[in-house]
Amino acid sequence: MTELNSAVEQAQALIDFQRYDQARALLSQHLTEDPGDIRAWIKIGYCHLNTEQPEQALHAADEALKLAPEDFGALILRAQAMTSGPNGSWREVEPVLREAVRVDPQHWYGYAKLADAVSRMALLRYVQASGVNDLRNHDLGHVMREASDLVMEALRLGPEEVYAHEVALQIANWSSNATLADQLERAILRLDPTHAEALTAQTHRAANAPGVKAAQAADFYATGLAAAPDSTEMQRGLDQATYRMLRGVRWLALLCVGLAGAGMDLFAVEGEVQRELPLPLGQRLWDLVPMTAIWLVGALLRYRRRRAGVRLNVQSLIRRRRWARIVVAQAAWAMLCALLITQVPWADRPLPQVLFWAGLAPTFATIWFDRKKTR
Repeated sequence: MTELNSAVEQAQALIDFQRYDQARALLSQHLTEDPGDIRAWIKIGYCHLNTEQPEQALHAADEALKLAPEDFGALILRAQAMTSGPNGSWREVEPVLREAVRVDPQHWYGYAKLADAVSRMALLRYVQASGVNDLRNHDLGHVMREASDLVMEALRLGPEEVYAHEVALQIANWSSNATLADQLERAILRLDPTHAEALTAQTHRAANAPGVKAAQAADFYATGLAAAPDSTEMQRGLDQATYRMLRGVRWLALLCVGLAGAGMDLFAVEGEVQRELPLPLGQRLWDLVPMTAIWLVGALLRYRRRRAGVRLNVQSLIRRRRWARIVVAQAAWAMLCALLITQVPWADRPLPQVLFWAGLAPTFATIWFDRKKTR
């Protein structure tokens, strides 16, 4: 018996190192010698689950339940096998989980898994009864009442368990309880600072809060991506915030075009005498001072203050996205027009006026057209 127990312990060590195939082979050999070892059946069932073989896991759970129909571990294995894979059935798992809760009413996982199943089925029944697909404006608090009670018990018994908080968060989101969802996301991040779903939600909420500008939003997303680098949602948010930053660069260029036009008195104003052309070299050089200040304060300093992830994403976005390149090209074109207006010693105003409108009109027109690109 000691050798048999040793085999199970060796298999558990292999499972801890995620060497499921080796553990499964060892347990299979062990079960041919001792088919009545319920622990071995449960462990081999989890090896099947972790290698995406839910049907074999279900068979292992059934074999364990034949030996001990009221074993909590075997019941939970069966429930997990029933809900795993593309053919998982939450509809049929509820009786198994209720039996698990009856067998061990002090274990948090049974309540959490049951709350997960009850909430999913309650939502499905509500959708089928109401015939609606968009539930954003529906109050589902009464629909989720039983699931909420179950998950609160799970949180009471397992206050440090992430899965219990995940189920509670799912129910809060379906119930449109934003305040509770925010609290649960923060609680999850205290337990697991790299939790992708909670981190994404909290980052998105912070980045889209009233008064948060594009550069700040980009910093929020870059910080979140540093903790969860595989999050596609946060990468999309960072791209959107970065693009909004690039759009702002065009306003700086347009401001420089406006200053260039004002510096040359391109357009006559009634009652005022326009400057004589060509402008002196000193005046033309002086016109560069406010433009330089605008770019230093409005672009360069803002860019340098951003996180390294934001700065890298600016370069990456320009390479990856056509509209990002268009925005940069428009800003460069507008600045070229502003420099030509101010630095060439023009003898008359018609050509600088053409340059003024060439730099201003196309860029200004597309600013409103591409607003949807930021969404």
